Amino acid sequence: MEFVRTPRGCFEHLPGFAYELKTVEIDGLRQGYVDEGPANAPVVLLLHGQPTWAFLYRKMIPILVDAGYRAVAMDHLGLGNSDKPIDIADYSYLGHIDRLDKFINALGLRDITLFAQDWGSVIGLHVAGENPDWFARIVIGDGTLPVVPEGVEPYPRVENPDEIDPDLQFVFFQLTPPQQVPFYDGCALLGGTGFDFGAWMEYSMKAEAFHPAEVVEAATWFDIPNEDEAAYDAPFPSRIYMAGPRVFPSLVNELGGVNQNAWASLKQFEKPFLTIWASNDPISIGSCATQDRLINNIPGAEGLPHTRLPEASHFLQDDQGAEIARRIVELM
Repeated sequence: MEFVRTPRGCFEHLPGFAYELKTVEIDGLRQGYVDEGPANAPVVLLLHGQPTWAFLYRKMIPILVDAGYRAVAMDHLGLGNSDKPIDIADYSYLGHIDRLDKFINALGLRDITLFAQDWGSVIGLHVAGENPDWFARIVIGDGTLPVVPEGVEPYPRVENPDEIDPDLQFVFFQLTPPQQVPFYDGCALLGGTGFDFGAWMEYSMKAEAFHPAEVVEAATWFDIPNEDEAAYDAPFPSRIYMAGPRVFPSLVNELGGVNQNAWASLKQFEKPFLTIWASNDPISIGSCATQDRLINNIPGAEGLPHTRLPEASHFLQDDQGAEIARRIVELM
């Protein structure tokens, strides 16, 4: 397998992120992570989605550590400080699951408090469902565990995925100013004017303009400072490093028949299960229906203070990281 490794210099002088970037080798490839706080303290495992990395948790890590906890923020393969296979065929949903499983065991993590968002939840909840005894509690922000019938691909595959399209645009970025206007009235989705996931698959895969900073900027409530935007782009100095974030959305077509057992297990999970949602997430995963599906099906969710945070969009860790961390500490 051919891969690239982001030069260490790309990670120097990141704002609010003066942490040691660690790696552990899994099946011949380095998995990047940040590990802060006492080694013997209760652990909070933080999982990002696409196209972000552990930098997304810079506002949460210090609060968790100051409260006496160990914060571990892992970078998925192809993102952050993890190694980056250059062929999109080297990425798969089950591959990400397998690497998270092996990462947890390599670090000896148990009695875990999981916080996961976006694809971090799609991966993390599968592992939690298959290994519920590893987890003491779970907190999900704008995420889910989809259950897709075996043999079903929810979206058309992206044609000619290796082509670069300099003209490909995505309407979501045209609708969203640097500081988001309120897209939502309660839980009303944007519908046809909003987020088309099939178009997102194509844009991520082929658009010359696609880069992580524009995505985070578009899907946050507050304006992102230029230096923070640069930090989101830091792991990807050129397009050869971008196979991981490019292909991630297309992995939705690998969910058929995969999550049924994990979901059935989660429907018996009686340990605390808290949901913290953004009130202004224009992506369907941020809908009330998605949040309610977790609350209504997982026993451990009963009686907990579930919420939809104001002034927060899809990347709610960036918008309201301190408040999310405070609520996690309160739960623990």
